[in-house]
Amino acid sequence: MVVLNGRDGGDRGATIATRTACISAERAADGWTVTLRDETTGAVRAIHAKVLVNAAGPWVGEVADSVIRANVPASVRLVQGSHIVVRRLYDHESCYIFQNADGRIFFVIPYERDFTLIGTTDQDFTGDLGDVRASAAEIRYLCESTGAYLRKPVTPDMVVWSYSGVRPLFDDGSLEPHETTRDYVLKLDAPTGEPALLSVFGGKITTYRRLAESALAMLQPHLPVASERAAGWTGLVALPGGNFPVDGFEAQVAGAAARYPFVPEATVRRLSRTYGTRIDAVLSGATSMADLGHVFGADLTEAELRYLVRAEWARTAADVVWRRSKLGLRLSAEQIA
Repeated sequence: MVVLNGRDGGDRGATIATRTACISAERAADGWTVTLRDETTGAVRAIHAKVLVNAAGPWVGEVADSVIRANVPASVRLVQGSHIVVRRLYDHESCYIFQNADGRIFFVIPYERDFTLIGTTDQDFTGDLGDVRASAAEIRYLCESTGAYLRKPVTPDMVVWSYSGVRPLFDDGSLEPHETTRDYVLKLDAPTGEPALLSVFGGKITTYRRLAESALAMLQPHLPVASERAAGWTGLVALPGGNFPVDGFEAQVAGAAARYPFVPEATVRRLSRTYGTRIDAVLSGATSMADLGHVFGADLTEAELRYLVRAEWARTAADVVWRRSKLGLRLSAEQIA
């Protein structure tokens, strides 16, 4: 969903600069001068902006202090949340929400057809934000919590994959991590005669669109041109590939299968689930499986890989098999390499 929002912005005229570091931001009466460095080539360039938004997530405080050098009166509490994936634990498609003796809730849900996803944890995080991973203690906690409810025990040796992230929560002074607010807090710094700076603290991806609407509403008086769109327009527009009816997925699969009869039905279904109507951009011009190029394993073809590089900024194997799909669950280490 994050990549699709970037893709949507790019399609609407935004410049998307991936793997680019903001190394300084200088405020002047006529706007911000922002210095950027391409982390792939090392090239440095400067851009000019009327407003600046610091939406750096867990790095928001670091960016405010070291890049923007702004005195933003808010703080972030970094809370780690980890998940584990095991082989499918039950045959039906229902999800469970359980509560632990410590008062925390966790979920157990069907995942990627053959697996079960279990999460999440809440613990304060300190350390390198570029190297966040589920700890042995967290994995054991999730296994024991699940085993207390299900007939079949869940043990750490059953875990086929785990992942972890850090939530940049607004520090409201709560004693326990899971009690800290998940609401977002927006801080606008716009002294008279100077360009605006908006800092985003907290929030979750489940409320990202509402957050964005609130941010634009705060920035509207400081933007050079008023928006031509009514507030809330994004709630009525599909993300790339999602332009089919809510109940129209099976028809979408059937239509794609008819257009590409040489592609196995299971692959058509996965590609439709992943790319929606943009499946045609992935398979464009193909009239046989041979036209899709090399098969790397599972059903990942060269055609799909090229699409991800071309349209979704993929640069590494991990980008493809984890960040833009979960095919890493089906590929061997050798196939990924």
